[in-house]
Amino acid sequence: MTTFALPLPLALPRRTVVGIAALTAVVALWSSFALSTRALEGAGLTLADAAIVRFAVPAVLLSPWVPRTFRALRTERPAVLALVLLAGLPHFLLFAWGAHLTSAALTGLLVPGTVPLFVAGLLFLFARRTVSRRRLLALAAIVAGVAASALFIGGPSGPGGIVVLLAAGLVWAAYTLGVARSRLDPVAVIVIVSVTSVASALLLAVTGVLPSALLAGTADLGTVGAYALIQGVGTGLLSTACYVVAVKNLGSSLPAAAGALSPVLTAVVAVPLLGETLGLGLGLALALIVTGVAVFALTPATARTPGAEL
Repeated sequence: MTTFALPLPLALPRRTVVGIAALTAVVALWSSFALSTRALEGAGLTLADAAIVRFAVPAVLLSPWVPRTFRALRTERPAVLALVLLAGLPHFLLFAWGAHLTSAALTGLLVPGTVPLFVAGLLFLFARRTVSRRRLLALAAIVAGVAASALFIGGPSGPGGIVVLLAAGLVWAAYTLGVARSRLDPVAVIVIVSVTSVASALLLAVTGVLPSALLAGTADLGTVGAYALIQGVGTGLLSTACYVVAVKNLGSSLPAAAGALSPVLTAVVAVPLLGETLGLGLGLALALIVTGVAVFALTPATARTPGAEL
């Protein structure tokens, strides 16, 4: 039997294949995160409960790696570590709050959709990294999509929910740059984010800053179990690991832009699952942001030097 192999120039490097596979998983898991977070109200869980479950599961499952992770922290730069920790409780609370104020479709659209915009802005501010004209046009499309969502969609709180979701996107962009610069491996990133976040969430619940049905003993165990599987294992463990692998193999720009597919999946699934509708305003925002992110991802930066990609 005759076999054919791809010519060497057409064969993708192993790092690229691994990175793309990781990104595919991230898109699906991010969509499940947006959907399950929006469904919190009907699940009888509070924000504190969701945070505790979300971060306790990976913290417990990866507990054997805790000593090694804390030893590795001795070589990590404090500023980079601070950026990495943003992916924990700060991002979760902003994301969940924004989801409560808006819809699953808009939540899944604005957070991953605006990350490339914020990454580019942060790189320009702190590294003087410029982007090509085509990427600028792509970012302009993202801005137009955000404006369309603010004008035509909103939510129970109006533009307030959109502002919260934009803050969540900015926090995730900062985390993306922190991961790209971090010396920690994917397991160590998950461990330190999960341990610090669950400890902080428990502190907020115990002190009464955030109410907790778990601590009050009124939470439904079946709901807690389902949420632990989706958010704890799916988002807390798998999506974080896949995102770190993608950033390590592809750099920060492409993984940040890969969220273009996540809002599409979230918006479509939210229709039968949560009874949401795809109106004209959401359709316009979706088209602008997804197009902008896709063009941004497919357009190379203006100047690429070895080690330049954060």
